[in-house]
Order: sequence, then structure tokens, then C-alpha cells
Amino acid sequence: MKIQNPVLGFINGLMVTIRSTLRRPVTAEYPAIEKRLPLSNRYMGFPALTWDYDVEEPYCTGCMVCVRECPTQCMSAQMKDNPQHEKGLSRRRKIIESFEINLGRCILCGICVDVCNFDAIEMSHEYELSKYQRNANRVNLNQLLDMGVVYQNKLQWTPKQPQKNSGIPLPPKQSEDSS
Repeated sequence: MKIQNPVLGFINGLMVTIRSTLRRPVTAEYPAIEKRLPLSNRYMGFPALTWDYDVEEPYCTGCMVCVRECPTQCMSAQMKDNPQHEKGLSRRRKIIESFEINLGRCILCGICVDVCNFDAIEMSHEYELSKYQRNANRVNLNQLLDMGVVYQNKLQWTPKQPQKNSGIPLPPKQSEDSS
């Protein structure tokens, strides 16, 4: 067994302290906005609804798949007939009327994004939505769309299936008899 000199141990400890004092910090100071680390494009914050700029309506049709598949049941939604479809301005027959998410219950799992067939919901980069009241962290349709628009503009987001989920009406089919 080797006996260590107490003076050498003191000097080694002092050197470790001096080295760690002189190095750059590895953590970011949270409240200071200019010192925050940038988020990765793959970061999954709270869910947000996306907006179809081609027909000026949300991608969401209110099909309720995300509501049914959510493990915490933190979402609720209602659909209505799309007035733009009746005018021939949109392919979507149904449109979302109301949508609410209780972000206090959301576990940010991303299942709602995976099951959505309409590219209507994405995991945004929002993460600072804490409130003082227990049930105050509910967001409605307008807030979800605002979060989605910010997310879309920040990442230049485009739908994964644009030909399927576009709201632009299809041109009328030409009948074979007219040729």
C-alpha cells in the first residue's frame, strides 16, 4: 500500500480547482435570452396546429384521431361543415370548429403527430408556457394555430404529403363524351 503525501494531495486538489475556475462555463444561464442555447429543428415542444396558406384554413378537419389516441386524454375537439367547401374554394368537407389541449397534462409523446393523416398537428418549439394556476395551461384553437404559424415560418415547414393534404380544389373532370 502506497502512502500519499498530504501536501501533494493538497496541491493536486488546488490545481483541479484552479483549472475548473479558469475554463469557460458549460451551462447556459436560463433567464438571459441572449445566453440561451439554440433549439435543434428536431426538438419536440408542445403540439400546435398547422395552417394551409393556399386556402387560408387549418389543415385540421376535426377527425378526432389524435383525441382518441392521446394516452393522457388532454385534447378535445369538435368539427363542423366547411363553408369554403360548399363554395368550391376548398377540398376539405369538414373543418375544425374548436380544439383545446390541456398542456399541463400533455406528456409531449408525439403520438398525435404520428397518427394525424392530414399533416394538421406538429410538435412546435414552444416550451415556456407555465402558469400559476393549476388549470390555466389550456390552449384553444386560436392559440394552437398561432403557435403552429410561428413554427411553420421558423422552419419553412411544408406538409409531408402535399398532394394528398392540399386544400386546393381539384379541377373538374372532363367527361369523355365531350371530346
